[in-house]
Amino acid sequence: MTISDLFDENYWTSRYHLNQTGWDVGEATNPIKQYLDQIANKDVKILIPGAGNAYEAAYAYKKGFKNVHVLDISSLPLEKFAASHPDFPSGQLLHENFFEHKGQYDLIIEQTFFCALNPSLRKNYAIKMAQLLKPKGELRGVLFNVDFGKSGPPFGGDKGEYQKCFEPELRVLKMEKCYNSIKERAGAELFFKAVKG
Repeated sequence: MTISDLFDENYWTSRYHLNQTGWDVGEATNPIKQYLDQIANKDVKILIPGAGNAYEAAYAYKKGFKNVHVLDISSLPLEKFAASHPDFPSGQLLHENFFEHKGQYDLIIEQTFFCALNPSLRKNYAIKMAQLLKPKGELRGVLFNVDFGKSGPPFGGDKGEYQKCFEPELRVLKMEKCYNSIKERAGAELFFKAVKG
């Protein structure tokens, strides 16, 4: 079984067609918005993998981050994003498998992508993130602080499990409960910062 066999493009495209997108809250989430609001350097090169409808990318671009790259294994959300955001550079919309993507980024934003992957891929995720980050680059974002059991996606976990998964490829500098989650996810999210090197 390969990485692509677990949840492939057809699987995710079908979820979008059937409107089975419970992870989608219809806008950029508060933890990501408030984090982006604090970044002064708008020239950082950003990747948002498994971006889906990419509300975070639209928010960042509107805030002046022009080097934002949106990646998804399904072309459907990328096509919808392009149609609703015609000013966004088409070359920065990447229809690819994350594990096959090549590039170097200052910042990678995690928003519901990690929890969409089969837990057997979590170590591969950490290794790939380390490959994609520039030296001193940062992986920032939100993880579910919930045990969903073995059925998924989404797949959850806890702080200790995540830290073991990320290290030694990345150094986890922060991982704490979000204080600014939406009401429906209050107490169920962790905001984290992990760095390369």
